[in-house]
Amino acid sequence: MKKLTRKWQKTGDDNFSLPMHDDGYFHPMDSLEQEALVRSFEKNQAHQNLIWRRVFAVFLFTFVAFQIYSIYHQAFSPWELRHHAYFMEDIASWIVISADWMAVLACSMSIVGLLHSSKNHRQWIWYSCYTGIILAMFWLYFMLRIPKFRWDVIWLPFGPLSGAGICLYIDHLLTQSSEEVRKLRSYMYAYKAS
Repeated sequence: MKKLTRKWQKTGDDNFSLPMHDDGYFHPMDSLEQEALVRSFEKNQAHQNLIWRRVFAVFLFTFVAFQIYSIYHQAFSPWELRHHAYFMEDIASWIVISADWMAVLACSMSIVGLLHSSKNHRQWIWYSCYTGIILAMFWLYFMLRIPKFRWDVIWLPFGPLSGAGICLYIDHLLTQSSEEVRKLRSYMYAYKAS
């Protein structure tokens, strides 16, 4: 092995060596270029953050609008909608309306948690998760009491809960993305300091 190493070093053939210069293609960025790049990342991240939060808030808002429509129909013409009619014999009409209002409340808390820009915004989403868990237990209890399990109303127990879970996940991803951009800025300043 040593002979081979000495022989390779003596040949002087530079085909197997690493390049020592970058031929002008790659050069270190100066501090102004770094600052501009980080600023563009921050601007792009803030824009994407706002877009995705609004998109999921609109999804939840459409679910809230449907729930309000459902409440209206249950109040003025009870048991007309099929997803409520399954529970006609087990639950009073006002309890169904109250459960739908709880779903509206849970989704509204998720919307506030997504769109509110404070340090406590994630608490709203967690409150929505807890409310969704209570609703899921309520609807699943009554779904298991009907003679035949109806898969077409599975969204009743899991609609608000999954909406809150998705909002929590989206908030986590967007916060993690913000942290990565902040890390990039801190690395830039740490590099300047050294």
